[in-house]
Amino acid sequence: MRLICAEGKLWREQRRFAVSCLKNLGMLKFGGKRDRLEARIIGAVDESVSKLSVHSGRQGVDPFETLHHCLGNLMNRIVFGKDYREDDVVWKWLRHLQEEGVKHIGVAGPLNFLPILRLLPRFSKVFDYLIDGKRKTHQVYKQIIAEHRNQVDNGEETMDSVLAAFDDEMRRRMNSDDPGHFTEPQFLHFLADLFGASTDTTLATIRWFLLFMVAYPEEQLRIQQELDAVLRGKNVSLDDRSALPYLEAAIAETQRIRSVVPVGIPHGTTEDTLIAGYEVPKGSMVVPLQWAIHMNPKYWQDPTKFKPERFIAQDGSLAKPEAFLPFQTGKRMCLGEDLAKMMLFLFTGRILQRLNLTSPEDQQLDLTGECGITMTPKPYRLIFTSRS
Repeated sequence: MRLICAEGKLWREQRRFAVSCLKNLGMLKFGGKRDRLEARIIGAVDESVSKLSVHSGRQGVDPFETLHHCLGNLMNRIVFGKDYREDDVVWKWLRHLQEEGVKHIGVAGPLNFLPILRLLPRFSKVFDYLIDGKRKTHQVYKQIIAEHRNQVDNGEETMDSVLAAFDDEMRRRMNSDDPGHFTEPQFLHFLADLFGASTDTTLATIRWFLLFMVAYPEEQLRIQQELDAVLRGKNVSLDDRSALPYLEAAIAETQRIRSVVPVGIPHGTTEDTLIAGYEVPKGSMVVPLQWAIHMNPKYWQDPTKFKPERFIAQDGSLAKPEAFLPFQTGKRMCLGEDLAKMMLFLFTGRILQRLNLTSPEDQQLDLTGECGITMTPKPYRLIFTSRS
């Protein structure tokens, strides 16, 4: 039982609940709940900016560890109602496991189509690593759930979170006629999917964005000029999104040129289908090749070039081309799209508002990336200098 690859009644029930959870936590267009969520995000952004500017020197620093900790801890608060110190042993292990897991899931992809490959040493080792990682991670989740329940039973105040909402719903349904799929095993998978999917993709996108800002300094300068002209010294907030179309366009272009989930998430056909003359039987696994759409010259002129202006409409507002599908499309599109957009806007906007980004002289920028379940940049170092 999971959320991402669930189907039927399980999928409808759990997706509806997940969307409800995120909206209750602030994934909204306006209101007090959104303001509280924005404050959570800004806290993570400010911590990132502070750490990046302190640790950076002439040789630069790889922003990965800092961003992974700050963004990951933000999602810890949202999903688990808990956060960690950066040097916490459990948190360091969870971050390492997630980083390696993302790479291995991509390698293990062929197992979806040819399960017999599990018998080969190359795949069996990867498969065993993933299963063992899931088991150990679930043990950590069980401990967090137990801590939350103890707090509730003792009348202590707990942080609003997805975990708290799921546990409340599970208790409410325990003696009802319709317990649904609110079970202990589903609880663990639900938490893992929400945390992993949101952290991996958003982190990868921010890392790509920073890399492209250094590779294209004229674009970095243009965004900073827009920030300065619009904000006049005020800090970036979610209310500024419509007034900062070029920043939004640069984020969108990053998502297009480096689709962080290039092969997409597997889907299944609900009926016999004919596509381009090929018969696709009902129940077949279908994998959307997002990379092919985002790099197709039929839809994008000079697709290999980083050009944020392709997302600017004639009236200067943000354009939304039909072939732009960073969160996929249809009923199964990413349920956390609005939360991801909030985080991307605040992280990228506040970093560029406060810091100049350059590359150490001895570094050759590599924009090719590494592909697992997500496409991530190869390790790189950046110099972060205060704009003040």
